[in-house]
Amino acid sequence: MPANPVLFQTLFNHYLNIPHCRWLKIYGDSSTDEPVISVDWRDELLESPKTGNIHGGVITTLVDMASACTLAALFQQFETTATLDMRIDYLMQPVPDQPIHVRAHCYRQEGSIAFIRSHCFQNDETRPFALGMSTFIHNPLTHAEQQALQAYLQQEQAK
Repeated sequence: MPANPVLFQTLFNHYLNIPHCRWLKIYGDSSTDEPVISVDWRDELLESPKTGNIHGGVITTLVDMASACTLAALFQQFETTATLDMRIDYLMQPVPDQPIHVRAHCYRQEGSIAFIRSHCFQNDETRPFALGMSTFIHNPLTHAEQQALQAYLQQEQAK
């Protein structure tokens, strides 16, 4: 269960509505505090029609979003976040024409630094085709940032 379910759902929706996530048509399952972030296979996401491999930027985005959402599940209040480092190790190529999913797990926090592991899979979560490691920094919002955020959220709800 997320530390603050309302905050978690707000951040989850925000991350998936970032313009490049919308273009990629990323979607997710936020029913746990380790959400699954997914994208359906589309030929326009291939690095090259000749290779048939999905572009690495798609996988990078999925790992980054899954990691950020997993971190957001730990927050009691809004915090700023930034990806400091990310590594993705490919074990094999994903199978064409099948959705790609990523689940992440925050395995350690030291002060404002969070260490997150993720695995990329298709049909079988126990058989990942890639593994990710991410390091994030996160900090609580200042009072002025909290006020600006509240104003923004009220404006968004009025739409």
